[in-house]
Amino acid sequence: MSRKMRRKSRSGGSETWRVVLRIIRSAKPIRWWLALACLLAVVVITCALAGPTLLGDLIQVLYDCWAGAEVPGGLAASLVPGILALLGIYAVQSLFTYLKMLLMNNVVSRHFTCDLRIAIADKFQRLPVSFVDDTPVGEILQRMTDDVSRMGNTVHEIVDTMMTGFLQIAAISVVMLLEDWRLALLVIVLMPLSIRLSALVASRSNGYFREMHRQSGRLYTVVEEHYTNYATTKAYNMEEMGWERHEEINRLQEKAEARANFLGGAVQPVIAFSNSLAYILINLLGGWLVVSQGVEVGTVMTIVLFARQIAAPLEQIANGMSNIQHATAAAGRVYALLDREEEALIAGSLPAEDIRGRVEFRDVSFSYNKAEPLIQHLNVQVEPGQKVAIVGPTGAGKTTIVNLLMRFYDVDEGSILIDGRDLAAVSRDDSRRFFAMVLQDTWLFKGTIAENVAYGRLDATREEIVRACDEAYCDHFIRTLPKGYDTVIGEDNITISGGQKQLLTIARALLADRKLLILDEATSNVDTRTEVLIQKAMDKLMRGRTSFVIAHRLSTIVDADVILVLRDGQIVEQGRHKELLDRRGFYYQLYTSQYAV
Repeated sequence: MSRKMRRKSRSGGSETWRVVLRIIRSAKPIRWWLALACLLAVVVITCALAGPTLLGDLIQVLYDCWAGAEVPGGLAASLVPGILALLGIYAVQSLFTYLKMLLMNNVVSRHFTCDLRIAIADKFQRLPVSFVDDTPVGEILQRMTDDVSRMGNTVHEIVDTMMTGFLQIAAISVVMLLEDWRLALLVIVLMPLSIRLSALVASRSNGYFREMHRQSGRLYTVVEEHYTNYATTKAYNMEEMGWERHEEINRLQEKAEARANFLGGAVQPVIAFSNSLAYILINLLGGWLVVSQGVEVGTVMTIVLFARQIAAPLEQIANGMSNIQHATAAAGRVYALLDREEEALIAGSLPAEDIRGRVEFRDVSFSYNKAEPLIQHLNVQVEPGQKVAIVGPTGAGKTTIVNLLMRFYDVDEGSILIDGRDLAAVSRDDSRRFFAMVLQDTWLFKGTIAENVAYGRLDATREEIVRACDEAYCDHFIRTLPKGYDTVIGEDNITISGGQKQLLTIARALLADRKLLILDEATSNVDTRTEVLIQKAMDKLMRGRTSFVIAHRLSTIVDADVILVLRDGQIVEQGRHKELLDRRGFYYQLYTSQYAV
């Protein structure tokens, strides 16, 4: 093996144990359950030690009787109590093994994975929006489901298999040394060799397990994309392309999984071979000691039974090493998520009741990719109550301005001020309480109509919800649904159109009643008649409020107080509709291109 490969192997091994130690630290909240599991394991191990010892004594009694020696009280009197005791020992061992398994499976692993998923969900709340923009949904789902489940299995492996296995090996070794040190040494000497070989094989599989999880995340993403957009896939007859992508990633995952499982599966045969070798040698050496050294047959049989018994924890440890390699690859992905840099906490506050609605962009520069500048030195001043329309071609930076206002992204240079207060000095929660927002892409969750409308204001009364829906011209269609406002969206074959969904999100914004309003092409998914009605409702909503309207249909913003015309992140024109048309500049070109005959 080359020096580079050896360095990589050592690095992978140290990384594995760092992850294992972190998993153990993460299990601190369930440490008392783990302690109870260890106590149950001690009882199981004690029974496992007592069984072969007692069985060896019974075999010695049978041998003595067969050899013609006198057995005090008769054979039956000597055997029956021992047999009953042996049955009792194995019954207790079985009971405590079951209790330990029940505890580990139903308490420890479940609590651990539950707490971990809650921690991930909590982490999501503190991550910047850019994380969601850059990370496929399938990747997130895979980390929160499969990867966390594998980490729960790791806790089980560490405590129930690894820790218990090593404790059992140590106890059996001591008992064997007390029985006969020569036979015991033969078993003990071979153990480090088998453990070393299994650890070496297991460590080689770690890289393949990591690749397998990476491909699994890609597979989740492909499945999520194609089934979320199933209608589009069907409409463009792209099923075959989707199938090919799915097959390609499946093949890559299959290849990585086959290599990982091959190396992981090779661990147990290595241990089994070593144990079989020890078993053969013990029988040969034990037979010679009985014949030539006068060692009791019962002692040899006890050692033989312990040698067979010690094989089980060794194989468990070997199998546990393979599983730990698998799980640490998953844990590395989960901890990489938990370790991601969070949004900086800002303690400043600005009560919503103090907001008048004056907004200023002062020398603002921003870009998503530092190598590709977008907005540079933007200066805009919006007075309270003004309706500001933002227009421009695709990629001009319209939605970016909204992202900056909502603090989804922070400016690279300059500042955004509300009533003279820099937003960067105000907590994100406070700054977002100023705004109501309606996006082009509607979002409704599975719940009642009333719950969806009240999403931004959970304390709203039913009367307030109905009033908001009435102003948004969606009260009528809601009342035609089977349960009206208590109809659950997505159940009982209840479906609503895209336009109706948009009406509900507009009602949600009306109900929120914020001082500033953002409309990102809010009327794009409704028919012309509904658009007119919504426009009237929006006029009432925007009266007295500072409003930012992103529009592609320029007919919807002809009455705006100020129209900002963007191109390549810069304001190239600014003014009212008629003024901009009279200038016959870039806005005139945009407007006439929509209505050219």
